[in-house]
Amino acid sequence: MHSKTIIVSCGDAVTPERAAALFSSMDADVRALKVPPNQALDAMRGASFDMLLIDDSDGSCDLAEVEAALSRGGSTTALFVVMEGGRAASVRLPVQIPFDFACEYASDDEVKVRCRRLLWPGEMTSDADFVHVGSMTINLATYQVKVAGEPVDLTFMEYALLAFLVTHPGRIYSREVLLSQVWGFDYFGDSRTVDVHIKRLREKIENVSDQWELKTVWGVGYKFEVK
Repeated sequence: MHSKTIIVSCGDAVTPERAAALFSSMDADVRALKVPPNQALDAMRGASFDMLLIDDSDGSCDLAEVEAALSRGGSTTALFVVMEGGRAASVRLPVQIPFDFACEYASDDEVKVRCRRLLWPGEMTSDADFVHVGSMTINLATYQVKVAGEPVDLTFMEYALLAFLVTHPGRIYSREVLLSQVWGFDYFGDSRTVDVHIKRLREKIENVSDQWELKTVWGVGYKFEVK
């Protein structure tokens, strides 16, 4: 699953706060604008983004105009509309671009599922794919880690060790247990490789936040601790 950029034209049904909550568990950069759709498009002119979400709960949006603007130049930018409940039966729905909608009374879960299908067609995703610890997000489906929205460059084994410790917070693991759980029972290397990987992880994630710590428990091993 690849990171996406989402522009939100906010209103009464989808406030900036709700937009942030809707996409907090997705690998996405969300830019919530408290302006009408045409102004949101003007503000993003020349920029690349993957989906425009419009709060049209007041029924004032011209979807044909938005579709034309998004489809210029063969763009595949998706459009998602939260619309007034009574409007769905009569509105002309866009057909030239990836499109879906939900009524204003739809639950957050429904909106998230529909948006995921637009953003990552053919890929199975869910909230369970993400682990959040303060400003750090671990995507268990794509083996990616971000801190404050910025990707952290990890090797696969650095990622695997971090993901294991983060998903078992507060528990102390010896080097031998970490080798068996993360590297596997068929690994015959020295247990000092755990120390090396812990050192590298500290260099990459601990210097950007004081919200967590890869803590050494002397004489025992290591644990991930949330401060």
